[in-house]
Amino acid sequence: MKNFIVKTIANAGALAVAVWLLDKITLTGDSTAKKAGTLIAVALVFGVVNWLVKPLVKVLTFPLFILTLGLFTLVVNALMLLLTSWVSDKLDLSFHVEGFWTAVLGGLIISIVSWALHVVLPDED
Repeated sequence: MKNFIVKTIANAGALAVAVWLLDKITLTGDSTAKKAGTLIAVALVFGVVNWLVKPLVKVLTFPLFILTLGLFTLVVNALMLLLTSWVSDKLDLSFHVEGFWTAVLGGLIISIVSWALHVVLPDED
């Protein structure tokens, strides 16, 4: 359970950095507390999308991973971020990613920040 909480907090932090750095990734809310709650909810959606959909997409696109020497991971991460944006819209969460290239850059930022936070944060169960 602790590992799940740590991963969710790391995802929320990584999403916050992407929202802060990129104008076309938006998170709206009336107050800071509401934005933080929305960010945690979006991090949960992002975690579920990465847990359920991403492995299936990786298996189906495995030849592209080999052909591009792993660079196709950027496209898969962008698609997962766009899917998170779509699901967030359906759940009335105020999180939106505008455009594929914004999603590619956002996915790269989220990957780097999430990795750095996982190094710093404890991850034992």
